[in-house]
Amino acid sequence: MPIQNFEATWMTDEHKMVFDSAKRFMTEQWGPKDEAWRHAGVMDHQAWRDAGANGFLCASTPEQYGGGGGDFGHEAALVLAQGEAGIGGFGGSLHSGIVAPYIFHYGTEEQKKRWLPRLATGELVGAIAMTEPGTGSDLQGVRTLAIKDGDTYKINGSKTFITNGQLANLVIVVAKTDKDKGAQGISLFVVETDEAPGFRRGRNLDKIGMDAQDTSELFFDDVVVPASNLIGGNEGMGFFQLMEQLPQERMLVALAGIAAMELAMKVTLEYTKERKAFGKPIFQFQNTRFKLAECQALLLASRALVDAAMVSHLQGKLGVDRAALIKYWVTDNQCKLIDECLQLFGGYGYMKEYPIARLWADSRVQRIYGGTNEIMKELASRFL
Repeated sequence: MPIQNFEATWMTDEHKMVFDSAKRFMTEQWGPKDEAWRHAGVMDHQAWRDAGANGFLCASTPEQYGGGGGDFGHEAALVLAQGEAGIGGFGGSLHSGIVAPYIFHYGTEEQKKRWLPRLATGELVGAIAMTEPGTGSDLQGVRTLAIKDGDTYKINGSKTFITNGQLANLVIVVAKTDKDKGAQGISLFVVETDEAPGFRRGRNLDKIGMDAQDTSELFFDDVVVPASNLIGGNEGMGFFQLMEQLPQERMLVALAGIAAMELAMKVTLEYTKERKAFGKPIFQFQNTRFKLAECQALLLASRALVDAAMVSHLQGKLGVDRAALIKYWVTDNQCKLIDECLQLFGGYGYMKEYPIARLWADSRVQRIYGGTNEIMKELASRFL
């Protein structure tokens, strides 16, 4: 039941070629290194440079800025390929599908030319620093401050749960430029960490899953950046910029969920048809087949929902409310499906050496990041 047999209506022949190429590369080149990356808690810089060399970074960024010149379908194909290959540690979807679009959509021409080509090659690894120790989904409550001083800004604050945090050398920082204006006082700044005295990384956080994904604390102590690093050049636009891009972020989360469900079904079908109990493969027991049929129904429904949303998003018609509901519904069912699959492995399902155990642990965060599923329901309910 591999995903390439599922003819998503949004997928062009080019999207399918990207999927096939990326899945083959990630399986053959990155698969043998995945265990070492999990133990290290981070992928290496060479992996990012290899991704850039193979066109797996900034696929939807226009060619004039060094990108692949594709659309969001190319980013989606890469997310699906990564999931099918079982590579949980690569933060390429955030780098290419979130960080680069902020710069492309809202940056000045100088900013686009300055940063996008280096993001496309992997010379720069991107991150976005939103969450703080005291604020999660409440972005209006951020306490990081950026105070203007002549032609520079001085940034002070701390961030946590930052994907790509240990490797990132380009960080989009969500900060208040006016702490008395609420949402209208939020701005986005680019901090190039190699040139930022006062910037430091905290722990590479010890998580339940996503072992190869570096997720970090970041600290900004009187970090001085030029005023030219304010995205778009105008203060107070950050909240609008964040809200406009969040539907795409939530689609990336949902796509990752579909890929994880696909892989879970694949490995579970293989296992149940090979593993024997009481003299026959456990697939032949009615309970096993019924459970797998239920899981297949969840997968088919989730794929259809995401497929329809992809069509809308590629047409620029996907609303905030619909994206929120899709993110919540798919990730809830992702966790349900993978838990059912793990149960069919018995004791082996609890062993980290089995892919299903890693999928189970990696999937849990899907219901949390990108906005918790409770926040997704609250947001969608406002449109009812």
